[in-house]
Amino acid sequence: MSDTPLLDAITGPADLRELDYEELAVLAGELRRVIVETTARCGGHLASSLGVVELTIALHRVFDSPRDRIVWDVGHQAYAHKLLTGRKQEFIHLRCSDGCSGFPRREESPHDPNNPGHSSTSISLGLGMAIARDLEGEDFHVVAVVGDGALTGGMAFEALNQVGHLGRNLIIVLNDNGMSISRNVGAMSSYLTQLRLNPRYMRVKDEVKEIIESVPFLGAPTDRIIHSFKERLKNFLIPEFIFEELGLQYVGIVDGHDIQAVERDLALAKLTEGPILLHVLTRKGRGYAPAERDPDLFHGIGPFDLETGKSLQKPESPSFTATFGRVLCEMARSEPRLVAITAAMKLGTGLDDFARLFPRRFFDVGIAEQHAVALAAGMALGGFRPVVSIYSTFLQRAVDQMIQEVCLQNLPVIFTLDRAGLVGEDGPTHHGAFDLSYLRMMPNMTLMAPKDQEELRDMLWAALEMEGPVAIRYPRGLGSSREVADEPRRIEPGRAETLKEGDVVYMLAVGRMVDVALGAAAILEGRGLKAGVVNARFVKPLDEVTIAALAQRCRVVVTIEENALMGGFGEAVAALLHKLGSSCRLLSFGLPDRFVGHGKVPELFRIEGIDADSVAREIERALHDDPGGR
Repeated sequence: MSDTPLLDAITGPADLRELDYEELAVLAGELRRVIVETTARCGGHLASSLGVVELTIALHRVFDSPRDRIVWDVGHQAYAHKLLTGRKQEFIHLRCSDGCSGFPRREESPHDPNNPGHSSTSISLGLGMAIARDLEGEDFHVVAVVGDGALTGGMAFEALNQVGHLGRNLIIVLNDNGMSISRNVGAMSSYLTQLRLNPRYMRVKDEVKEIIESVPFLGAPTDRIIHSFKERLKNFLIPEFIFEELGLQYVGIVDGHDIQAVERDLALAKLTEGPILLHVLTRKGRGYAPAERDPDLFHGIGPFDLETGKSLQKPESPSFTATFGRVLCEMARSEPRLVAITAAMKLGTGLDDFARLFPRRFFDVGIAEQHAVALAAGMALGGFRPVVSIYSTFLQRAVDQMIQEVCLQNLPVIFTLDRAGLVGEDGPTHHGAFDLSYLRMMPNMTLMAPKDQEELRDMLWAALEMEGPVAIRYPRGLGSSREVADEPRRIEPGRAETLKEGDVVYMLAVGRMVDVALGAAAILEGRGLKAGVVNARFVKPLDEVTIAALAQRCRVVVTIEENALMGGFGEAVAALLHKLGSSCRLLSFGLPDRFVGHGKVPELFRIEGIDADSVAREIERALHDDPGGR
């Protein structure tokens, strides 16, 4: 680790006020070195954290955290915040089970007032804290730091509407780097670009203000004329100055890498009555050349070579994400009605090639998952075949639209849920732990989970032939397939696949838990027990015929899923066995009724008891407790 004498001397935010601006510039460099070196070793969200180093220093010099609340939107840009609030030692093990989270966590520090993880939430949370403050008669400051990408989310505008209506003291810092994960899209992004790139507006605005303020008071009619002139000039230069129209005072644009300038405007914001928005311009990836050149790649990255920025991971097989992207392009060539929709996740969901090859059939809606689903419904009503690709954890935000707009009308929309199950180091806000539960309850929904990349290919083609809504969920990273051929195999809807015959016990596994089941079967076979393995494939509809036959042949049926047990696959099988009047014992493995922490996926599997050793051990114990089991 680099020598960082200034950072080493920081025990908390108050220490920053003892440094002059030359020392602060050196400190910013030390912060960046620690962030880059740690992320190179542990992986993480690099580019966004590098972009807000100076902004974070200024925030902690001007405001008195934790008394004042600094609310980060999403939170993946908070690495400097963690380092400046006494967590340097924990930061060395960033995103490991024995280190600090990659996101703010109330459990870690009083300087983290909330646990963020999804976008467009900080203004709502900040306003809630401000209202609570006022109701209690307290006088601390609340600062909501929101990215420009988050303003593509409707929730941010719902909050801004309420902020302007209530007029509470709330400081909103708009961290504008022109990006969310992928490049920002939409009218709001274009609007902010106008503000960033139109110095004429800022110059003329200041000049008009000086002229108007120099006019002596001539009565109400003159005031109205001057106000009308201001509005017409403003609308001529920048259509709809939206923040002021919503009732916020707007200050900007300030260079987010100039600590002194940011401090000056933040200090003024502290003295302002009512809500105020400070527009700060930053550069994602600043200070590390590879991240500046390719901020998309370095938004969230695994371990990489510090000198070159190249990934240290050498995959020997295509990932689920890459397989999805390639197969969807093949499908689009044969089906001209197929369109792809994502929510600011073009690269993360593997749609970059699709966007390049079929630009008129690709739609990135920004961080607006609800809109993405309703948009797909509209396209389906128009005769097209939409594929909506969103991370499992983020699709939770659009459950209502999936039910009301898609399932209620039985529309042929295909949902592909990347990052399903445990995602590892990103932790509880990003684990796709609930999709089997929330998708199972939706009438007309067909729900599938592939055991490997080849089966993902097969399921995508099968989904295209189905009439109603279909969801396919798959994990982050690699599967067991080394290669994925172009030609799909036919999958019969609602039918499971028996991979290994057994006698007294059969395991029904979902998705990548099939590999866990096969591993457990091998362990049990080494101990003289023949355990069968069935790849469930369909969580809805269940293969009732196969499950009923297994229940008649064996003593113990085992379900294994990478999803919350509450409402998941195991509960569906339990309900079926109850309906059948089966006396077969059911043993269910899955995620507990609590939020799973962060760490490497194999370690989390072991902790939660869904690895092969744990499954085999519990099956042996169940059979030992049941005298009729052997």
